[in-house]
Parts: sequence; structure tokens; C-alpha cells
Amino acid sequence: MADHDSEANRFSARASRYARVGANVGGVAARMAGAKLFGAKGGETPSNAAALAQALGGLKGPIMKVAQLLATVPDLLPPEYAAELQKLQADAPPMGAAFVKRRMMAELGPDWQKRFASFDLKPAAAASLGQVHKAVGLDGTPFACKLQYPDMQSAVEADLKQLEVAFALHRRLSSWLDTREIAKEIGARVREELDYEREAKHAVLYGNVLRDIEVVRVPAIHHDLSTKRLLTLGWLEGEKILNFADGPIETRNHLAQSMFKAWWHPFSRAAVIHGDPHLGNYTVFSEDGRPGGINLLDYGCVRIFHPRFVGGVVDLYRGLLTDDHSRIVHAYETWGFKNLNRELIDILNIWARFIYGPLLEDRTRTVADGVKPGEYGRRQAFAVHQALKERGPVTVPQEFVFMDRAAVGLGAVFLHLRSELNYHRLFEAEIDRFSLDELAVRQSEALAVAGLPDPL
Repeated sequence: MADHDSEANRFSARASRYARVGANVGGVAARMAGAKLFGAKGGETPSNAAALAQALGGLKGPIMKVAQLLATVPDLLPPEYAAELQKLQADAPPMGAAFVKRRMMAELGPDWQKRFASFDLKPAAAASLGQVHKAVGLDGTPFACKLQYPDMQSAVEADLKQLEVAFALHRRLSSWLDTREIAKEIGARVREELDYEREAKHAVLYGNVLRDIEVVRVPAIHHDLSTKRLLTLGWLEGEKILNFADGPIETRNHLAQSMFKAWWHPFSRAAVIHGDPHLGNYTVFSEDGRPGGINLLDYGCVRIFHPRFVGGVVDLYRGLLTDDHSRIVHAYETWGFKNLNRELIDILNIWARFIYGPLLEDRTRTVADGVKPGEYGRRQAFAVHQALKERGPVTVPQEFVFMDRAAVGLGAVFLHLRSELNYHRLFEAEIDRFSLDELAVRQSEALAVAGLPDPL
């Protein structure tokens, strides 16, 4: 009874924190609106930003995932707020042992403990939607059991409604960016992350596509111990990638190449990309006492594209490489950008040349190429922002959102590692003899094996 009361109090406290944070965010939104409407800057102070971060940091529920996504949308939040939100970690207060037992019983039945040789009730990791427990199967196989927190569906839907309000406010106060497609994409991907049965299929897809890539490991899925809210994978031992940030350049380059393969090989072979290169979503495995490559751990935020979207990525790359204006226009049209003219294309190319920059130069270089890490992309984002404010609204196509997020996030990993690679040749190897028809066939086969719907 004491355990039950303790857990009830814990989740009552979490609910009250939601209410408190909601009030704080509402107040901040009002100050932001006032500052923008009256041309004032008083609401955009570092102290207010830190206070907001502190309020949100005390919550650490699904709203954190939405808050961190907000921080990646240019000009949606003042720079001070975005910077503070990006500092926040997605580690949630863990469920206690008694509650974990009840949650596992709900997913696997009253005799759930008999299905494991051992199950650690203390989580090995906690995130915004659930937590991971280490376990051992009856045959000695080590498991990672990802258990979703209770009532996440309603909590996420409440967060997404708040997101709609924030985006609507943004459209009224700042006309340069139409955020409706961004909101649709964020909503679709966050809802998918709640479905662990779908995540299991994503992992099967990645295991199939990366089966011949020795530097990337994908955990096995144990379907007999998985449900819609419990995902049991093979446990992959590994270290944090930042542990190697000050290692020898050969090690850092090897890990950067492994990360490049982990993201771009599935994209070029099956039109699928991992939309969240968060530091907690991969670890480094060792081989013969040395870093061997990357364990790719989390498959909640995966984006499956129509093959023509990949064709647009290749067309824009080759168009920028050869200064082929018609090919560049074709790429943007393929992605769904509307009302294109020379002025808008020139503005879009500022950001495109930043994203594609390391891929366009046939030489060994760092990803930032001399730019300070804290200023990486800031000048280009500011230039695009200013130009679009003068020109009027642009609608960012839905498919583009997580592709851009993945590219920026992957660039941040390369910044941490200070890797020095010929990114141009790495990318050329991935798109060698690229064919849209062949990609469509490969994707269809890979999705069928995984049991996922075909976008064609």
C-alpha cells in the first residue's frame, strides 16, 4: 500500500508540474507576443529564458520533445529561449519499482517475470516517452526493454494542441514562414513514436538495409516480449560517443564515417532516414579493444520518403555542384516548394549551400571548415531569415522538416568529433549510379520484409 501511495504521489506531482509549466509557458508566450507586437525586446532576456528552461526542466515529460523541436524552427522562439531549450536533457523522472511491475504486468500478463531470467527494475536510461530496463532472457540473451510511461497518448495530444497554438501565434506575428506543414510533420512523427510495434518494424527495416555495413550495428527485435507500449531489443554494449571527442584523429574520423554510413546508406538504399541524431540514440561498440563503430539504438523517429524525394536530394546536390539552375529548380519542385521564382530560389540556395557545403568540395576538411562551433549555420540562417521577411511567406514542405533536422543534427556530431574527412567522396559513394527506379524496387522489398506500408 505504501508503494502504491508513493507512486500515486509521484504521478500527482508530475501532473501538477504539467499545470505549472503550462502557466509559465503561457506567460512567456504573452511576453513574446507583446515584445513582437510593440517592437520591444524586453521579453527576450537571458534571465527570462533561463527561468523558462528551469520551469520546463523540472517537468521532463513529452512536452520536452515538443519543446526541443520548437527550438529547431528558425525564429519561432527568440534566440535566448531557443538556446536554453536546446540545453535541456530529455531524461525523465523514472517510474519506481512498484509501478514498473504493474506496467510490465499490463503488457505481458501476471506471470511476466517468469519470461526473464532477470529483470532490473531500476532503469538503465530514461527519456521523454519511456524508460529502458536491462534484462536477461531465459536463454541468457541480454535485453533492452523499452517501457512506455502511462497515459502518453493523451499527454502527447495535449502537447501537440499547445504546439498548434504556438504555430498559429507565430503565423500571426511573423509572416515570413508558414508553419502549417511543419506542424503536420511534427505531429505525425511524434505520434508514430508512441507506437512501439511500428518502431519494431523500423528496426527490422534498418537491420535489413544495414546488414552488410560492419561499422553499424542494429539490435535484434524480440517480438514475443514486445507490445504496442513495450519494445524488447537485444542489448548492445557501448560507450558514449563524446568519450572519444578528444581521442586520436584516426578514431574520430572512423566514428564520423560510421555515423555517415548509419544515416546516408539507408537513405540512398531505401529512402528512409533516422530523424533524430540525438547523442543518446547511439553508442560506440569496441572490437579487439578499439572503437569498432556505431550501435544505432532508437528507431522511434524514422521518416520513410517517397523515392522521388531522394531524387530531389541528389538533383539539388548535382545542380549545386555544376551550377545547373534548371536541375536546382527541379529539386525544389520535387520536394513541394510552391511559387518558385529566381529570388526565392537564390534565398533557398543560401541554406542549401550551407547544408551541402561539406559534400560539394572534393577535399579533406572539417564539417565547419574554420567556423566556430557556436556560430555554425548562424550566419546563413540569419541571411535566409532576413531575405524571407522582406519577400513574404514561404511554406516549408512537410517531408523536408526531418530531413533538414537530420542533416543539421549529423553535422553537430561531426563538429563534436572534429572529424577531418572527404565528405564529398563519402556521399558520391552512396549515390554512385543512382537510379530512381532501382531505389523504388529496393525500398519496396525492404519495406515488405519489415511489414511497413509502401509510400508508392
